[in-house]
Amino acid sequence: MTQPQPQDKLIIYALNQELCEITPEEYDANPQEAVFVTNAVNAQLAIEKASIAYNGELNLQNIEFCKIESLQECIVGTLDIPKLPDVKGSRFKVIILINQKNIVIIDNEAFSSNIINRIKRNRNTQGQSREMFIYNFMTQLMSRDLSVLGQYEHTIMRMEEELEDGKSDNFQTKLSPIRKELLILRSYYDELVDMSKQLEENENNFFAEKKLKYFGIISDRADRLLGRTIHLLDYSSQVKDTYQSRVSEQQNKNMQFLTVISTIFYPLTLITGWYGMNFHNMPELANGYPAVILLSVVVVVACIIIFKIKKIIL
Repeated sequence: MTQPQPQDKLIIYALNQELCEITPEEYDANPQEAVFVTNAVNAQLAIEKASIAYNGELNLQNIEFCKIESLQECIVGTLDIPKLPDVKGSRFKVIILINQKNIVIIDNEAFSSNIINRIKRNRNTQGQSREMFIYNFMTQLMSRDLSVLGQYEHTIMRMEEELEDGKSDNFQTKLSPIRKELLILRSYYDELVDMSKQLEENENNFFAEKKLKYFGIISDRADRLLGRTIHLLDYSSQVKDTYQSRVSEQQNKNMQFLTVISTIFYPLTLITGWYGMNFHNMPELANGYPAVILLSVVVVVACIIIFKIKKIIL
């Protein structure tokens, strides 16, 4: 994925059948429904030109969640978007303001401009209304997420296969970052579901009733991504449990081996302790060394035979 270049100017797209870029002068001469894309420096200018009444904070660095807030004069939304596939790294931060006519998108990295360019390339019906534009914008925003989740699934499946083959080196080191990234994505998709449902509620009546279905589609798509992420988290937990079972099984085998060794050599400890007393009346004291060796060998062989009969050792 190419890195977006910094957004350094005000771009205006007229909301027609196709998203047509127009100049500020053309907009002033013929005000119409439009999307204004700019950075934080020119945000106030874009808001005034779009006739959006908003006096709140416009600090992109303070964005931590995806959310929607319905005010009396406008709708304010923030997007805190993980950069795929580097989910744990820095994020794209976007502010969206909507009134009954226009949309203003504030983005310092031109991420939104790239999304709009993708809409222009891939969509026949690009943005003849605010509802359609938001639908296209959000679906393009999530268009690559399913393939990314598929990569996570393949990675976990490959780790499971390696585990079945007895290759468990650095398993925890490999799985832990994947689970953390999936947890981040789960929170992100959960926020998108809430955000789209709030748009569908149309609290301010800014959107046409018959076009609210677009927000329902966004909600369903985000919900499917959320469900897929939860499934992958459950799958990774199952693989982790399998790994823990293998580790416990190996530890039990090691303990069993040590127990068998201890049991075999415990009689020898008793024998050596007994004959190590060196009492004068012990008949074997003078020439008992070979007899003790023979006794020790017999005891060890007898223990091994008994353990094999009881299938304690193979």
